[in-house]
Amino acid sequence: MMLARRVVGLSVATTTLVSASLLGSALAKPFMIVGLDEKLLWNDDGKPILAAPGKDQVLIVDVADPESPKIVASLPLKNSVVGPPVNVAIDPSGTVALAADSVDVLKEGDALKQVPDNKVYVIDLSANPPKLAATLTAGKQPSGLSFSPDGKMALVANRGDNSISVLSVNGSDVKITDTVAMPDSVAHATFTPDGKRALVARFPAHKISVLDVAGDKVTYSKIDLPTGQWPYNVAVAAGGKIALTADNGGAGSSDGSVDTTSVIDLEANPPRIIDRVVVGDGPEGLAISPKGDLAVSVILRGSNMKNAFFHEKNGSVAVLKIDGKKVTKMSDIEVGGLPEAAMFTPDGKYILIGNYLSQDFSILKVDGTNVTDTGKRFQVPGHPASARMGP
Repeated sequence: MMLARRVVGLSVATTTLVSASLLGSALAKPFMIVGLDEKLLWNDDGKPILAAPGKDQVLIVDVADPESPKIVASLPLKNSVVGPPVNVAIDPSGTVALAADSVDVLKEGDALKQVPDNKVYVIDLSANPPKLAATLTAGKQPSGLSFSPDGKMALVANRGDNSISVLSVNGSDVKITDTVAMPDSVAHATFTPDGKRALVARFPAHKISVLDVAGDKVTYSKIDLPTGQWPYNVAVAAGGKIALTADNGGAGSSDGSVDTTSVIDLEANPPRIIDRVVVGDGPEGLAISPKGDLAVSVILRGSNMKNAFFHEKNGSVAVLKIDGKKVTKMSDIEVGGLPEAAMFTPDGKYILIGNYLSQDFSILKVDGTNVTDTGKRFQVPGHPASARMGP
């Protein structure tokens, strides 16, 4: 979300285990990582109400039974809802996770103020219980991030200083090895399945840029694709033929007008935008199924702006069918208040949607290309600002 939507705070000195009896399942697969932000809410006009830092958490959740997830560990790490809900990720082996600390909150006189932070936390998931392994200093306001398909590299988009941090990954030994300068602010970076390219969402420029990846070297190719307004994050379908974007439209919030997902043909030389699909007002979260036949776009619908003419109590999920390179909106499913993150389980049979204001996850079931709400919710002890599924 926009800067007014995210804050941070908390000691990172200790790791809090939720339940010792659950330690054996802490590394069950699949599992997900969830970032809770406890410093930001909004008044009826959508203006930020800031709280002092100290209560953020990063959760590790066992999703072996997707209809009954279980929190197995909680780490007192700073987190933020400012930016796309993909500032956390788990590597392909499921042994290490990253969490970007995008925005901090400081006291200025008698008031609280949001300022960019620069930390990336490395979490050792092979430890029992999972623990903080290292704290890296990245660029200003690190936000959307992703691991490479082989898990040996990660990219972190630094919104505050127009750059991409390149990280080498060897288990929990993670180091920043390079910085790639970009023309303007970047919100998220993700790899293609072959690991040879990466796509970067340039939020204020309304573009997706292509990076070339050769070994441990990452370069900006100068290929820039014009998306819809304010692309927040980008996802690549299995097989690498297409990618989709979340074109937020409102600079980090909903505004009453419909917005789109842009369809990128990655097989074209050079890659290009081949379609835009209307999904709703204020898309943020975005996910494509492991099979590549479905996608979901998470729609804010002004659910944190009670006095707005376009306010809806709850957000929604636009379900998109993918047939080759043709993407079609099939349905809308109402979820909770201010939905953010979206994830398919690795088998593609369930979708979890993190609802910030409702402090829970909607659990949707997938049957072929039919998506339905199970009616079940997974409650979490705070406001889920971001989340990603593990392998």
